[in-house]
Amino acid sequence: MTKRKVKPERDLEKDYSQKDFVAKLRRLADSIEQNERFRIQIAGERISVPPDAIFNIEHEREGNNEEIEFQMKWVVPEK
Repeated sequence: MTKRKVKPERDLEKDYSQKDFVAKLRRLADSIEQNERFRIQIAGERISVPPDAIFNIEHEREGNNEEIEFQMKWVVPEK
């Protein structure tokens, strides 16, 4: 049995043009509707979101700044 490679922790944000952001949202929506895995590459790392991920929306406000985050959370099973 091979051991799974431990990935380093990571927390980043990546900006996209409006056109690219819309295209990613459409692909995400299609994957969710079809109950399929969503695959995306962010800053050089390939990410695979399982169809049973938990989806939530977060809203933050601090002073004059507001933020909405569309989040997907899941646990990567150990092999």
